[in-house]
Amino acid sequence: MSFDASELRSLAVDLGTVPKIAGQLAKVAVKKTAKDIEATAKTLSPVDTGNLRSSISTSDLRSVSQDSPSAEVRASANYATYVELGTSRMAAQPFMVPAADKHEPAFAQAMAQLAAKAIGG
Repeated sequence: MSFDASELRSLAVDLGTVPKIAGQLAKVAVKKTAKDIEATAKTLSPVDTGNLRSSISTSDLRSVSQDSPSAEVRASANYATYVELGTSRMAAQPFMVPAADKHEPAFAQAMAQLAAKAIGG
């Protein structure tokens, strides 16, 4: 199960046009947000054996451009999607989407401030 960050990746690519320092700061913001989402998802994940919670991790993705940072927060347990979305026999117990939703506003604000600084000088 992965968090869809296509819009965030697009924004990161756009940031590749600003000075190098902005790209470095964007990488920091992406990594911090990914780690925050990971921590929140672990807190929100239901626990039976602990396997689901321990399967949640963050990894840096190698992007086409060094100036477009990206990260993936993933629950690698083979049943993570069923827990997140539910099944016909089990109610959903979302943990990844709520974790991402919690941290999206702060990330968007950080990126907006970064873009304003880069454009404004």
